[in-house]
Amino acid sequence: MPMAPADIETLIKQAIPDAEIEIRDLAGDGDHYAATVISQAFAGKTRVQQHQMVYAALKGNMGDALHALALTTGAPK
Repeated sequence: MPMAPADIETLIKQAIPDAEIEIRDLAGDGDHYAATVISQAFAGKTRVQQHQMVYAALKGNMGDALHALALTTGAPK
């Protein structure tokens, strides 16, 4: 079952409350998204660590309800 963009945003916000999030549906199928997540929580972390934080926030939905998520992450400038 596809995952709605609002559900993705809610899960990320629960784990990273200050996150600024932009989600785009890449294929129109509810399974392939691109997300930009900006948070102060990412300061001093590597890209891999930042992405791990986002994937952890999705609580196991990657590969199941959410097939693909292209991530762009960073700390505010």
